[in-house]
Amino acid sequence: MNNSVNQLAEVLKQKMPGHVFCNEPMKKHTSFKIGGPADILVQPQDADALAQALAAARDCGVPVTILGNGSNVLVRDKGIRGLVIKIGNALKTFRQDGEHLYFGAGYSLALASRKAWECGLSGMEFAVGIPGSIGGAVYMNAGAYNGEMKCVVENVRVMDMAGKAMELTAEDLQFGYRKTSLQQSGYIITEVCLKMQPGDKDAIKAMMDDFSSRRISKQPLELPSAGSMFKRPPGHFAGTLIEQAGLKGYTVGGAQVSEKHAGFVVNRGSATAADVLQLIADVRRIVMEKAGVELHPEVLVIGEE
Repeated sequence: MNNSVNQLAEVLKQKMPGHVFCNEPMKKHTSFKIGGPADILVQPQDADALAQALAAARDCGVPVTILGNGSNVLVRDKGIRGLVIKIGNALKTFRQDGEHLYFGAGYSLALASRKAWECGLSGMEFAVGIPGSIGGAVYMNAGAYNGEMKCVVENVRVMDMAGKAMELTAEDLQFGYRKTSLQQSGYIITEVCLKMQPGDKDAIKAMMDDFSSRRISKQPLELPSAGSMFKRPPGHFAGTLIEQAGLKGYTVGGAQVSEKHAGFVVNRGSATAADVLQLIADVRRIVMEKAGVELHPEVLVIGEE
């Protein structure tokens, strides 16, 4: 680590002892269980600590990478230079105001779905099996079973890289398929407000149970992955195209196209980011050759090349 990174590490250790980690393996912080070390990783416990971490990094001239719960991310093998701020283990607040539910950005998306059910509110059933944090889910407009975050988000509280807090409406977020304006904004989500609909608790629970059982039966939950690897191409399903190309079980190093669901790439236990990236390139090339359809990765790739 260079002098400015060392200086930042010392400052952060004084401000938030016990929540700062140096040369931290990112494979410990991603669902893929892949990734080289971060120079510094910090887990701020509230919005004030987040602002302090951003200010300290700015003062030291150290670049910042924001990580949610690490469930839709592939970190390269050389790791991440500078400071990684992991929101996923912090900012887990919850409050209810009638049909509005307010979640801290680090709140588990699956638990948020269950919290809505407990409140007798419908609209989050689709999210019961999606891993990751609710902040990350909004950032990517996560979805499943014909539901998306854009259907329930009313507004979000965000912080810019200077530590200034503000509120953005759903319209401001410009929701698209697995994308929002947040991805180019530099803003960090700190709280999400959902507008829900009153519903029958038994009916909500039945739908959630159905989605959960479908997920368990179809997805390779027994192995590390980053969820669905590719966006759905118009008029097709990525997993079907990959399977039709004969690529189910295709392996590069420790990375494999899941034998259970071809839309997933799994870590067989020793996969590197280079393995995964080569596998992605191979799959995209072969599907294009055989089906004439271009696949685009849904997973974010971050870190030093």
